[in-house]
Amino acid sequence: MNTTIQPEMLWEWICDREGETFYTKKGLPFTYYIKGGELFASRRERSITRSTFEKACQKIQDHPQEVSGPKRLNVYGAPYVWAILSAVLACD
Repeated sequence: MNTTIQPEMLWEWICDREGETFYTKKGLPFTYYIKGGELFASRRERSITRSTFEKACQKIQDHPQEVSGPKRLNVYGAPYVWAILSAVLACD
């Protein structure tokens, strides 16, 4: 990845893909919907906040060699955050 993804662009990308199917690193499919600044994954009861995605994305951008999988993100909902951010970064 050569450019920095701005928080507004990140959340816009996530909102634009609401309802699409994503896959966790273990291959589990999920979809999500957005309500305000929260993302609700189909495989999860609690929401994942916009700030969680921003924090995780910043961590990946700052230390890409240290973040090799969801657990290294150290955020709530890491498998879902990882799957979505992997798709975002693949488009960059």
